[in-house]
Amino acid sequence: MGYVTAHGHCITCGKLFSFNPMRVPSTTEITGKREPLCEDCFTQINIKRKALGLEPFVAAPDAWEACEESELDG
Repeated sequence: MGYVTAHGHCITCGKLFSFNPMRVPSTTEITGKREPLCEDCFTQINIKRKALGLEPFVAAPDAWEACEESELDG
């Protein structure tokens, strides 16, 4: 058994970060394809949502950690 962590740039701030490829919060609104959000940007989005009276988005507890390789698709 092994573990997998993905590395990529946050679609919002451009920072390189590590994440769980199956659970990281992402958006398709900017490029049309699934792009990851870093934890800092995700937190800032939720602060803005709360200020607007909207419910915050909920991330998986392990969204920015490694996952077991058995969890990967295919």
